[in-house]
Amino acid sequence: MNLKEILSVLPYTTEIPNADTIEISSIEMDSRKVKSNSLFVCIQGFTVDGHDYIDEAIKKGAVVIVAEKKVKSNVPTLIVSDTIRFLAMASAKFYGFPTNKIPMIGVTGTNGKTTVTYLLEELFNHHHKKTGIIGTIQMKIGSDVFPINNTTPDSLFLQKTIRQMNSEGVDQVIMEVSSHALDLGRVYGCDFDIAVFTNLSQDHLDYHDSMDEYLRAKSLLFAQLGNSYDNTNRKYAIVNIDDPSSNIIRRSTAQPVMTYGLNVNADVRAENIILEASGTRFTLVTPIGDIEIRSRLIGKFNIYNMLAASSAALVSNIPLKIIQQSLASIEGVSGRFEPVDCNQNFSVIVDYAHTPDSLKNVLQTIKDIARNDIYVVVGCGGDRDRTKRPQMASIAVKYANRAIFTSDNPRTEDPQVILNDMTNGLTHNNYEVIQDRKKAISYAVNLAKENDIILIAGKGHETYQQIGLTKYDFDDREVASNAILAKEKR
Repeated sequence: MNLKEILSVLPYTTEIPNADTIEISSIEMDSRKVKSNSLFVCIQGFTVDGHDYIDEAIKKGAVVIVAEKKVKSNVPTLIVSDTIRFLAMASAKFYGFPTNKIPMIGVTGTNGKTTVTYLLEELFNHHHKKTGIIGTIQMKIGSDVFPINNTTPDSLFLQKTIRQMNSEGVDQVIMEVSSHALDLGRVYGCDFDIAVFTNLSQDHLDYHDSMDEYLRAKSLLFAQLGNSYDNTNRKYAIVNIDDPSSNIIRRSTAQPVMTYGLNVNADVRAENIILEASGTRFTLVTPIGDIEIRSRLIGKFNIYNMLAASSAALVSNIPLKIIQQSLASIEGVSGRFEPVDCNQNFSVIVDYAHTPDSLKNVLQTIKDIARNDIYVVVGCGGDRDRTKRPQMASIAVKYANRAIFTSDNPRTEDPQVILNDMTNGLTHNNYEVIQDRKKAISYAVNLAKENDIILIAGKGHETYQQIGLTKYDFDDREVASNAILAKEKR
């Protein structure tokens, strides 16, 4: 595509001469990926400024530079006020506006995003639709799996990837949309058809100034659904009516809203709920009829996840029978209330719970099914919201018979400082502090008796532990399995 075509998305005439004769082979924001005839966009990041890599980009073949300030360059250079916005507009144009051509579901909220996306994958697959998933655990195109760095990648990656999904016959894209992504403009240019709100509780206050700012960021997904009504391209907001923030979310969109929850006023709700250690049963009540749901997913929080996914499925014209069959077939999501089973006489559960609300939800669920003592192994991430650390610790000692506080991903913080933040002010004494996570898990396993339950919280599906700037191999499930087998040998 030539430069003039790419720049046609801008609301003004550029001053680059002969733009129609400059062919662009790729748009890049990482100088390491630049090749011959690339357009290089300088992005100011948290730790790296693309403006510092212009010379490297030109050496590698960049023929046009887009920057936010005057720079030294021997190739045509365009100065714009916002390179993040330009990147989204230009990449959407370059890749042929792919999100306009494929249905898009965006899921946002503090907890439940990953589970809801994977429930939706199952629902659409049962309905014989090929899905594309972008989220915390990985990216998937059909059954093909790809690693991913951020819950929601940048706009360039998204446009390129969704173009690829389109070309590979994906019928439905399902995407986790983080508050960071919304606030930083990573989803600019993405034409979502359905936006799902799960819940809002404390998290990411290291980034957002307040809970109000955090909520404002979440609400952007719903505001960006647009203001028009088009019967050929209908849009919907799916909102958890039981969450106190739901009113703000509903007021943020002009689109039709379908509510879900346990509230009698919810459009989609669960009634006649039976929670068991082996799974969950309830009546799914919807505007088009009721159906009995049996699921192996455990806990009240998973009822909300199933309601969210079912609501999005309903507005996507998936029949109730398919919803019933899909929810019955799902065994679970990686790192979400995932059992570690080595034929031991006690239970070990690994869960991604890393916020006060999610830890409380999981421990309350365990408390409902526990026949004996509950142990929890938990820490808090470094370089993240410090104010949630004492809250996490208080919840742990309140709901568990014994808490073992340990390192999560300390990153560049001193692990002991994080642990001190957690335990300072605790009035309970039913806890230990074991900084080494492997030792902490082994300690809990060795304490466990018949019918006890151990919850290993915070990292879930992650297969690494970040200490300093280095990521080391570490999988809670693998470490727990090894500890159980070692105990059995003794």
